[in-house]
Amino acid sequence: MTPDFDLLVIGGGINGCGIARDAAGRGLSVCLAEMNDIGSATSASSTKLFHGGLRYLEYFEVRLVREALVERETLLRAMPHISWPMRFVLPYHDSMRFDTTTPTSKLLNTFMPWMKGRRPAWLIRLGLFMYDNLGGRKILPGTSSVDLRNSPEGAPLNAKFEHAYEYSDCWVEDSRLVVLNARDAEMRGARILPRHKVVSADPSGDGWTVTIQDTNTGQDITVTARMIVNAAGPWVGDVLRGTIKSNQTGGVRLVRGSHIVTKRLFDHDKCYFFQGMDGRIIFAIPYETDFTLIGTTDQEHHDPDVKPECTPEEQRYLVDFVNEYLANPISTDDIVWTYSGVRPLYDDGASSATAATRDYTIHLDQSRGAPAVNVFGGKITTYRRLAESALEKVGEVLHVKGPWTAGVALPGGDFPVEGVLPLMDGLMRDYSFLDPKWARRLVRAYGTQARMVLGDATVAADLGQQFGAGLTEREVRWLMDNEYVQRAEDVVWRRSKLGLRMTAAEIKALDGWIAKATDHPVSKAAE
Repeated sequence: MTPDFDLLVIGGGINGCGIARDAAGRGLSVCLAEMNDIGSATSASSTKLFHGGLRYLEYFEVRLVREALVERETLLRAMPHISWPMRFVLPYHDSMRFDTTTPTSKLLNTFMPWMKGRRPAWLIRLGLFMYDNLGGRKILPGTSSVDLRNSPEGAPLNAKFEHAYEYSDCWVEDSRLVVLNARDAEMRGARILPRHKVVSADPSGDGWTVTIQDTNTGQDITVTARMIVNAAGPWVGDVLRGTIKSNQTGGVRLVRGSHIVTKRLFDHDKCYFFQGMDGRIIFAIPYETDFTLIGTTDQEHHDPDVKPECTPEEQRYLVDFVNEYLANPISTDDIVWTYSGVRPLYDDGASSATAATRDYTIHLDQSRGAPAVNVFGGKITTYRRLAESALEKVGEVLHVKGPWTAGVALPGGDFPVEGVLPLMDGLMRDYSFLDPKWARRLVRAYGTQARMVLGDATVAADLGQQFGAGLTEREVRWLMDNEYVQRAEDVVWRRSKLGLRMTAAEIKALDGWIAKATDHPVSKAAE
């Protein structure tokens, strides 16, 4: 009997959705099952950057950094609506020190003991030179120096910081990245099943018989597949040993990364890269126009089923860290929102969470007779290359076509990198009721498909019920029809960040409206 699918992908985060998209585009029949909302765990809780990982050079992870640097511009071209260039300001002061446990610091301490743990300016310049040149940069501008004493970048900072280096990386709307990959996979023939949990998988002939439970109704469905791809993120170990009952060794190291959001702390659109006395770094990033995003931490997290939260200690740590740099210190009272995610890092035996590799490892597993591919680790910047690597493993068992995703636009991203303003202008011309803020949000979310959201509306009233913060009934219906939305939290915290602007009562009312429209229960988050 012919299996229902070539691939059954377990996990609807960025790795799973990226693999499903790549596989479907190569002509494979694909089913993806995600036990919660698409992109609702680690992939919704990143620092939201496409970046090479400047600090990884201190751990000699040159291959990973190079791959990530190359990917920045590849991805930027494919999704200019949800990703855009950003300049990063790295203030420097002679008193700054760095982690004495990194390979780089150990070499310096051995051959230049008088440095006593300082990260010297020449080392930073060398790292930035490598950062500029490893990835064949074409779009993004290179590194420059900044005099902080008479510049907008210096205004928010303590006066002791007089000099800085400025370099390029990119911002990305992480949750939207995941859902757009899922949508593109579906448009290429994949079956996407959000809120469906794989509860068992058993070898059957040359493939697998898989039982999947609809978590809304409790009903089970059974499918067959030639291969399984285990891209379950923090749960990859649970799936490996509990669901597919593999004998393969290997596992993940769960590391919690927490973030805080405050009211806007500075008036320019550049990000700060701050170095701490403990050797760690954090970012302070312009966020959602009126806010500043600060993160992240690195803490061990032992149980993927325990919801990660930004603890009071982590909040205090981030506040104290950023106050080492700010001219006007903040307090925990300035925090308007926090979020935390669990990074499923490959367990390489590193001595600390900070030192654990951010690289990925992919294993082909045939210990139970039927083939499976297990995905460990990874970072959001390299998700597309990870997907290609996973398909190489699939290709050891099934016939697959060659890679195709480099530079191919995601839904709504079929316009030039510099084309956001013309899109906004065209949208406001054709929909005169839009103001620039509203038009910008729609373009940054949906790109060229913003017109599909607005449809034939000629006045704002044509968009139906207003839920708050510019969210309309027509937009919510479009999200339900096209982006797998079943709960208010899917809309206001993942498809957008309108939860920062909506009241609890407005979110609860939205959840009730969606529940009636979809016949799903109201989510606990809105109760």
